[in-house]
Amino acid sequence: MTPLSIPGFDVHRVPVDEGVDLQVAVGGTGSPVVLLHGFPQTHLMWRHVAAGLAADHTVICPDLRGYGASDKPAETGPDVYSKRTMARDVVRLAARLGHDRFALAGHDRGALVAFRAALDHPRSVSRAIFLDVLPTLDMWDALHGASAAVGFHLYLMAQAPGLPERMIQASADTFFGHFLDTWATDPVAVPADVRRHYLDACAAAVPSIVADYRASAGIDVDHDTADRAAGNQLTMPVTVLQQDWGAALGYDAAGLWRAWAPDLHHRTVSCGHFMAEEDPKSIAAEIRALADR
Repeated sequence: MTPLSIPGFDVHRVPVDEGVDLQVAVGGTGSPVVLLHGFPQTHLMWRHVAAGLAADHTVICPDLRGYGASDKPAETGPDVYSKRTMARDVVRLAARLGHDRFALAGHDRGALVAFRAALDHPRSVSRAIFLDVLPTLDMWDALHGASAAVGFHLYLMAQAPGLPERMIQASADTFFGHFLDTWATDPVAVPADVRRHYLDACAAAVPSIVADYRASAGIDVDHDTADRAAGNQLTMPVTVLQQDWGAALGYDAAGLWRAWAPDLHHRTVSCGHFMAEEDPKSIAAEIRALADR
């Protein structure tokens, strides 16, 4: 297996914004499913899940703006890496591939992009599944006291441009490798060649990855706050799969999600954070069940 893309999938570069192309792997036939990767990964995290879904779905796996082989525009303003902008990228990508309506799954950072896409573009997103994340507002509210140490990287990358980029670039393999090592319960789920691909991709994208996280401490909070104040909710069926972070940090994960998603299926899983690589059969089955609902 090449560590660069998903075997059997075609790779394209698709323009989604002025000066911004996304690299995307596409395979299979049938109703479309878009899969958005998390941190510190690329679309390759979906390699097992995508192969299973491709038997009866068109599977679309992009590298997000700022990640992997997709373009990494300079952070000239807070909107460049807002989840609203990144969500618009995804909707435009699907449309350029011929799909005006699609099921959408996201993990980690990709789940935050998927959440914003589902809120902003309900006519495009027919179903949504979110893996191991809370909406931005709830995430910040859940982190408090000493328990917030688990999210140290969120606070580091929320700082003004300069310091976090320099600190991370000085020891990129150690920084990104920390999450690959500590967030997985199955150490063989990310083999050496895939790990190297992730580390190289992240090291080449430090400014844009930091900009993505910085947006989640600023403009993304503003957007989510406005939606909450307006009473906006996800109108499509939603599935959320999470580790039991609520028990560790003292919140009701299903309750927090239900406030945003009235048509909710919430399940706690026993695998680690990288669930699409640690338990791909179960994740593919959950995505297929929701997409075919």
